Amino acid sequence: MANPNLDRERRLEIGRNRREKTRAKIIAAAFEILGEENGIFTRVEDVSSRAGITRSTFYAHFESLAELRDAVSYELTHEFLASVTLTISFLDDPCERAAAAIRFYLKRTFEDAHWGWSMINLSSNGLIFGAETHRQAELTVQAGMDAGVFSVPDSALGRDLVLGSSLAAMATIVRDRPGADFPDLMAQTVLEGLGVSRKAAADIAFRPLPALLHSPGDETAT
Repeated sequence: MANPNLDRERRLEIGRNRREKTRAKIIAAAFEILGEENGIFTRVEDVSSRAGITRSTFYAHFESLAELRDAVSYELTHEFLASVTLTISFLDDPCERAAAAIRFYLKRTFEDAHWGWSMINLSSNGLIFGAETHRQAELTVQAGMDAGVFSVPDSALGRDLVLGSSLAAMATIVRDRPGADFPDLMAQTVLEGLGVSRKAAADIAFRPLPALLHSPGDETAT
């Protein structure tokens, strides 16, 4: 005789799996659109059409486009940020940590313009590069201030200098394809803005980058 409780649990499991697949489909569609140059103008209708769902299905998973952007931002940045944070944690110099982080993000934009456009478009209506990266950037600047190597008066000002410059540099990379040393020159310029001497900034920004370490679950690290 069939167990009605087991049947109910099975139906619930199937329902959960279906919801997870639909949610993943919506996020994937949003990532595709946001990775295009005009992705900043993404609408619910665009995402729904690309995902092959109705508007009502969209709103069954996300209350708003802003909530979807937050979900995509997390998916897009979390593991890469974790890998970058892990890698630079082995560098003793706060200046080198900041420069390496900037260069990792800009060099990835060179390698993957779709990812770069997604980061640019997601940052247009929220925190630059998402909440996690926003927070980590300020911690990195604060570490440099505590060590006496960054002379900015406030960690939030330094954070905005780092993130704002990096965002603008990403836009330059995807649109103009500057020379291969552009990430290094940008890192040098940001360090100078944080109060590092030109000579020291140039030396730090052009050091060989360490290999990007894998964080658990990160398939993008190399």
